[in-house]
Amino acid sequence: MKISRETPASTYGGYIMLLVMVAITAFAVWMVSSMVPDGGAAKAEKIMFVLSLVGSLLALVFVSVGFFMIQPNQAAVITLFGEYRGSERTEGLRWIWPWMMRRKISARAHNIHSERVKINDLRGNPIEIACNVVWRVADTAQASFDVDDYKEFVNIQIEAGLRTVGSRHPYDDFEGEEVTLRSGGEVINRELLEELNDRLKTAGIVVDEAGLTHLAYASEIASAMLKRQQADAIIAARAKIVLGAVGMVEDALTKLSADNIVELDDERRASMVSNLLVVLCGEREAHPVVNAGTLYQ
Repeated sequence: MKISRETPASTYGGYIMLLVMVAITAFAVWMVSSMVPDGGAAKAEKIMFVLSLVGSLLALVFVSVGFFMIQPNQAAVITLFGEYRGSERTEGLRWIWPWMMRRKISARAHNIHSERVKINDLRGNPIEIACNVVWRVADTAQASFDVDDYKEFVNIQIEAGLRTVGSRHPYDDFEGEEVTLRSGGEVINRELLEELNDRLKTAGIVVDEAGLTHLAYASEIASAMLKRQQADAIIAARAKIVLGAVGMVEDALTKLSADNIVELDDERRASMVSNLLVVLCGEREAHPVVNAGTLYQ
């Protein structure tokens, strides 16, 4: 496919042509007011007057049709009988030959919040995902001639890019070894930005920002995945509690031995470790039991 490239158009300053139009108007008014032939004028004089008046009116229409205005962050694509003749980005009042067509295209930033899309993540789990994209037209020639409707093209490619990036990663990694959609926000957003820029360069579109705005398990598995997340959270919390308790028991035994508070043989040490772990790791309040004898009776 032939790729179009934007080139500057050859147009004229509109204010100069506005002065020309004013001059033509003044000439037509002067001619009507001072050169109207009377009833006794020759036929040739009357014909000349009519032709001059018609010519002035046609010149006035010719000049007025060529005016167009360019606002900030706007461009006009110029064509001549279907042939691309450049793009005009100069702000203000411009003028071009009336037989040349111009189509205005906004170069401002556009903000799109995509619809929620249901896809399968890397592990095959159905999820719902949506994103926000800020894009703008960088090449007006490509946007006009290389795609049929560049706005519709953007919408379709955003959904396609979102599906591609979403299927590369799991929603969550319970082992903590992979980049996930839920925890790898910066990585995912960067991949989405690169994917969309690669897809939209055909239409001369540049994506400035892209990021996920919605991420959730699909309704059919949301309940099961919530239970799994809760179980993983409980296991992680338990592991942290046990690890902390072991450290506290170790410090307690070291302190008792260093200060010669009590002499502990292996059996007494094992009993103390067991009791301390029960107290530190148990969910319920500990109830001490008074032993009237010894450990061996």
